[in-house]
Amino acid sequence: MKIIKYLFFLLLLIIIGGAVYVTITDGKFQLEESRVIDAPDELLFNTINEFKTWEKWNPWMSNSKDIILAYGNQTSGNGASYSWKSETQEDGSMTTIKSAPFSSIEQKLSIILPVVDEITNDVYWKFEKLEDKKTKVTWGIKGEQGFMEKLFWMTKDSTVSESLRPMYREGLEKLDAFASQKMKEYSVNVDGVTEHRGGFYMYSATASSIADISQKRAQMLPAIVAYVKQNNLPQTGMPFTLYNEFNEEQGTAIYSTGIPVREEVITPADSNISSAFLPKQKAVKTTLKGDYTNLKEAWEAGYKYIADNGLEPNDSSPAFEVYRTDPSIQPNPAEWITEIYIPIK
Repeated sequence: MKIIKYLFFLLLLIIIGGAVYVTITDGKFQLEESRVIDAPDELLFNTINEFKTWEKWNPWMSNSKDIILAYGNQTSGNGASYSWKSETQEDGSMTTIKSAPFSSIEQKLSIILPVVDEITNDVYWKFEKLEDKKTKVTWGIKGEQGFMEKLFWMTKDSTVSESLRPMYREGLEKLDAFASQKMKEYSVNVDGVTEHRGGFYMYSATASSIADISQKRAQMLPAIVAYVKQNNLPQTGMPFTLYNEFNEEQGTAIYSTGIPVREEVITPADSNISSAFLPKQKAVKTTLKGDYTNLKEAWEAGYKYIADNGLEPNDSSPAFEVYRTDPSIQPNPAEWITEIYIPIK
């Protein structure tokens, strides 16, 4: 009997000692992973701020075949929420506590674990704008484990941070791929025959290979903008490129980049900036929403519409592109809007 008492007493000491050890163990933890993504901060912020996009890149969602999602009345911004149930992983929910465009997001994560019941942790996101339209995205989680949580993780082969880190890295990698794909989205719509009002404009002309047009235009436009501002000329429209000559066989073009103004301006003979007039005319209008790399397809759609509808291009009047979106203000190429006008007889 004494041996049984001693064994019982020893077991009791072990239990008490273990409980004390678990109690005094620091339960605080924090994990964060960062990734530099070649995408604007606005796009990345809006993606993460909207819970319905998480199905596309969140590793827990994509790796679970039986997960069932339920969204709250609000899915983006302060107060947004969603929850999930699964047979293969723990049930839980997420709520956005604070959303600060386009710099940070604070969220509350609740997870139901075996034995532990429900635990809550703070999830946070940081967005740091870098050069060349890149963004450093930081995804973090922090919290303080209670007694049962600490005991639960002591039975595992890894800590909570070691367990989560690979998933966070995978999530940021998938977010990168998702953002890259979103920036490639585009649409082409032939709006049909319209009448362009024309008007005076300030311009600079050059010739180059077709492949260099975008680069040349980006170099020419700031000088025209500066000239218009320095001379207090009222701008009446968005920048455009007028194609005086376009030779696909030789891969060359002669073109002018211009800005519409209210009236004719007489410039010095030696000035690189000149004034001209675009006549009021009928044209087939095509709208591209997306990157300029898709302009060729948009032009082809416009000319196809002309051929299919028995129309005839007016070769004596150059076709032109109007850039409705300023890339310096809207860095996401998927949101750029370009209008193409092909004059017709």
